[in-house]
Amino acid sequence: MFKRILIANRGEIACRVARTCRALDVEYVAIHTDADVSSPHLLGAAATVRIGTGPAAQSYLDGARVIAAALETHCDAVHPGYGFLSENSAFAEAVAQAGLVFIGPRPETIAALGDKARAKALMDQAGVPVVPGGGDASDELETVVAMVRAVGLPALLKPSAGGGGKGMHVVADFSGLHEAVASAIRVARSSFGDGRLIVERYIEQPRHVEVQVFGDSLGNVVHLFERECSLQRRHQKVVEEAPAPLLPEAVRQCLVDAAVRGARSLGYLNAGTFEFILGKDHQFYFLEVNTRLQVEHPVTECVTGLDLVEWQLRVAAGEPLPLPQEQIHCQGHAVECRLYAEDPAREFRPAPGRVATVRWPSGVRVEAGIVSGGVVPPFYDPMVAKLVTHADTRERALEHMREALEGTVLLGLTTNIGYLRRVLLDPCVGTGQVHTRYLDEHMARLTARDDVRLAAVCAAAVELARSEAGTGWSALEPVDRAVLEPQAPLGRTPVWLDGALHACAWQARTPGGWRAELEGDSWEVRTQRAADGGWVGQIGSTAWAAVARDGLWELQVRGERFSAEPAHGRSFDSEGAAGLAVAPMSGTVSALPVHVGQRVEEGEVVAVVEAMKMEHSVTTRHAGTVRAIGFAVGDSVKEGELIVDVAAEEVASTV
Repeated sequence: MFKRILIANRGEIACRVARTCRALDVEYVAIHTDADVSSPHLLGAAATVRIGTGPAAQSYLDGARVIAAALETHCDAVHPGYGFLSENSAFAEAVAQAGLVFIGPRPETIAALGDKARAKALMDQAGVPVVPGGGDASDELETVVAMVRAVGLPALLKPSAGGGGKGMHVVADFSGLHEAVASAIRVARSSFGDGRLIVERYIEQPRHVEVQVFGDSLGNVVHLFERECSLQRRHQKVVEEAPAPLLPEAVRQCLVDAAVRGARSLGYLNAGTFEFILGKDHQFYFLEVNTRLQVEHPVTECVTGLDLVEWQLRVAAGEPLPLPQEQIHCQGHAVECRLYAEDPAREFRPAPGRVATVRWPSGVRVEAGIVSGGVVPPFYDPMVAKLVTHADTRERALEHMREALEGTVLLGLTTNIGYLRRVLLDPCVGTGQVHTRYLDEHMARLTARDDVRLAAVCAAAVELARSEAGTGWSALEPVDRAVLEPQAPLGRTPVWLDGALHACAWQARTPGGWRAELEGDSWEVRTQRAADGGWVGQIGSTAWAAVARDGLWELQVRGERFSAEPAHGRSFDSEGAAGLAVAPMSGTVSALPVHVGQRVEEGEVVAVVEAMKMEHSVTTRHAGTVRAIGFAVGDSVKEGELIVDVAAEEVASTV
């Protein structure tokens, strides 16, 4: 076994490799950039080496720097993790030339399988089913057009040097064929520096099923069963599970046998994943080989009880495979969800930032590369963690994952937790009736945020609880009423939430909280202080969390991130110019001659405030529509507080 290895990666996979190193008493060296100087993957390292400021091209993708770091710290081997240099054959060769061991396949294997056309030909020769195609890869327009006509429609154009589904294009009819091929060649050249395309028959509504294989230097090859990875967003995996559901046993056996046969034909060494697409008729076809450890390897570890990183280290050190095929068993079912710092409501745009609070659920496997107070830099992949559940049945594993997502608190970042929650609540996902384009086809439904009213009520409850504890931002009690309102006998708390005003009505006290009403619906909401100084609670049966940050309340409800602030925090300067109606001075609301939804003209009176026995009219600065009313007649207001929210016609957005 190695004495010391260098982990040529960062984040959760670096933490994962380090964990196995500690279990095996193998020292490890961690590399980092200035952006990762406080990252948890540096903890416990025998040495740490700075390799750049931030951008990946000048750090984690700089093979020479990585190898120099390994030599300087007297390492025996390099573990690439996944991503970055993990499937770079030139880097693997350079590691060997430097006298180090590359913990992965041989460089020539990586090179051969990195070219899709060559990989497909090799698998065809080995008797592994391949998708009907039109010959070798080409970047000649007429050659590719002829290939499409030979294969037939629908046809799939795939960059030979590509990966992860990038640059692929479906041709559904022959009209505009030349333009489609020319465009695909240009995209391949700009994306991968290689315009060659391969043409394959397009499989309708395919599933993505992959087989984990391992080979050693003695020629032994085994499989560790299969994984289902059909839940993808634009060809990027979102949820994975093992074993694949709804797969006839005969098909499963043929699938794993094909993967082992393909690996043996290559003399495959170390960990690899043979990926297949599976048609509705259960016919499967070779897709590609990932010559590294996969992001989703934990689901395989859960169902087999094996440590795949340990296997990687032992095989790379020259040891035989730890177990023969007949001693490898699959038990139960495992599900993995990838947590990303991204905004599903904005086309999954990456959302780097500082982590305010992290609380992971208990009873599940968590693979994370972040901690409270840490930073998610803008330079790298936005995946920050993975949750993994394991149970005796798929139904229980899915249920445990839903509970785990509900119990995960990640504040400070916009994440896909709410999106994942909706995905796992989808009936077709629950029954396994999905395909690789299912999430894309249902994008609008699955990315629609849940009712913001829940978050508004929780924000109001936090402000009320803080005020009662004497720690509110305003000296004025949120419940400050001179005249009781039947719908709100305990008063109202107006809050701004993501740019809209919501006035939560308090109807009664309940154990640990209140009964609240907003826009015709009511909930019981409970609050309590968290150990880290934030707030947690429940609204109905839904858990929520909040923390004060940068003068705002940041909340997480049903996995969604919201920003809120008390209505008292809005000033005349910030709101008046937008056409909204705010109190010109402190006093009592004596009249509200408008209602929500009413159109008002510029200069129209929308409220009257009484102060020092004099009435002062509150008028609009622009024509528009009343969107919300933050106070009721008899409420006390302070100068600058927003009374009526008017969506001005001249302004696209009031906030």
